[in-house]
Amino acid sequence: MYQDDNWNPVTGEELAGFLDQVSPIDGKYKTSPQTTQVAWRALPFYERVVLIRVRDGSWSPKNLNIYYLTLDGSLFRLNGTSPPIHEVNAKSPIKVTEQNVLDYLRFFCFFVRGEEGPFLIAEDMENPYLPKNMDDQTRTAIENTIRPASYEGKNEQGFFLCDGVVFYSNALFIANFAVQPTGMIEMLDDDPIATNLTAKVDAPIT
Repeated sequence: MYQDDNWNPVTGEELAGFLDQVSPIDGKYKTSPQTTQVAWRALPFYERVVLIRVRDGSWSPKNLNIYYLTLDGSLFRLNGTSPPIHEVNAKSPIKVTEQNVLDYLRFFCFFVRGEEGPFLIAEDMENPYLPKNMDDQTRTAIENTIRPASYEGKNEQGFFLCDGVVFYSNALFIANFAVQPTGMIEMLDDDPIATNLTAKVDAPIT
């Protein structure tokens, strides 16, 4: 959902006003209306929250994308930890349904990170966050492993049960998740299916 075309560019006075509000991002990333691109998109599990993406070719690394959630004029920097998401989930509030739970799972696993980066829900080879320079062995391992994530129904507690293939660091796992209506996610089980790959997901957000 972060690689599709549903992004709306922010331009003109709105762009300049937003950059004035956030720059320098994290105290170190300078912005300019001439070089910085800002776009926003709706998310299906929020009614009053949108996701904002900021990028600038002068930053290092060049593929850095910085993200915020915005709610009622307040910005919440998505910094790889879960508190900003849980804060928005409580305030918004989040509305997880059978129709959007997989979207939320993809969102949460991409933005809440471990030491080695995102827990990318890997569903097809078109995902732009898959490593670009793969050797044939790694490409074959990924092609033979990834598949669409699936919603498996609810448990007795009313949690949404999902499973999917997770690309984390240089390994692929089959993982089972329980997603609570409040937006809390627990990984119930993960089984490695391809390890010691020669490529990693490279999608920096900080």
